Amino acid sequence: MKAVALTRYLPIDDPEALLDVEMETPSPGPHDLLVRIEAVSVNPVDTKVRAPKPQVEATPKILGYDAAGVVEAVGDAVSDFAVGDAVYYAGDITRPGSNAQFQLVDARLVAKKPDTLDFTQAAALPLTALTAWELLFERMPYSIDGGGGGRSLLVIAGAGGVGSIAIQLAKLAGFTVIATASREETVAWCRTLGADHVIDHRQDLAPQLQTLGIEAVNAALNLADTDRYWDVLGELLAPQGHVGLIVEPAGALKIGDPYKAKSIGIHWELMFTRSRFKTPDMAEQGRILARVAALVDAGRLRTTLTDTLSPISADTLREAHRRLESGRTIGKLAVAGW
Repeated sequence: MKAVALTRYLPIDDPEALLDVEMETPSPGPHDLLVRIEAVSVNPVDTKVRAPKPQVEATPKILGYDAAGVVEAVGDAVSDFAVGDAVYYAGDITRPGSNAQFQLVDARLVAKKPDTLDFTQAAALPLTALTAWELLFERMPYSIDGGGGGRSLLVIAGAGGVGSIAIQLAKLAGFTVIATASREETVAWCRTLGADHVIDHRQDLAPQLQTLGIEAVNAALNLADTDRYWDVLGELLAPQGHVGLIVEPAGALKIGDPYKAKSIGIHWELMFTRSRFKTPDMAEQGRILARVAALVDAGRLRTTLTDTLSPISADTLREAHRRLESGRTIGKLAVAGW
């Protein structure tokens, strides 16, 4: 099968940073689906895993952590899927990724693709939807069924991949959503997704919130730079508030006052925790994606796809990585077709 892989960890402008390779088509284990990949999308985790370091892979390493495709074969223990099903998922960082014509994925991490989306639109959703859902509704103490009613949520980096889904999910839960964005096009994007207010993260946040009549927020999602916003969020969060984090800090964080004085809950989210540690509730990710698909098909949630490249190849994925590393992408970028 065709695949895009790496053997060395190189800057993305190096033509050998990602390579077109031929690999053996794998066979499913008991809990696996073998999926024929139709489309993938890129996420910051792709560029972080590929980032330069001296390590060399003896066997080509396939990246890719978002996919939509068609089931080609099922493992003996799989009962919820059949050959021919159209599916979508974010996969498992400990296994070969989705940048290949065929991929093995544990069926418990998978759901049927939204009927109203094509494969490319669907491939833009899984990783970011799971990250936002788990952070808001599992790590933090809220529910999508009205759990945000009467509460305010600050979403830092609202126009990014996770932010674009988090805004929508938070609005479904009833939050008043304040997103941050700094460019005319990203401000417009956040408003299109349902943000009640958009403020500029290049400027001091507190005065902008005060202009809106907001002295403190009940919750915040820092989806961009944990270190940069740590102190300011400690001041902006209301007593007994909550902060959600997805980006590892560069240095030590002071988790005493004001966080301690206010009894602020600090919540980490990594979408790969369940698959990496084979937790007993792994199947919850498949159930979340099934609910996301239902919300999409009901017109209550939209794909965050903003751009598509083609075909799935080393040249195209290098360009996708370059765009993501620029820090100027909006929503999600997908790569489709062979």
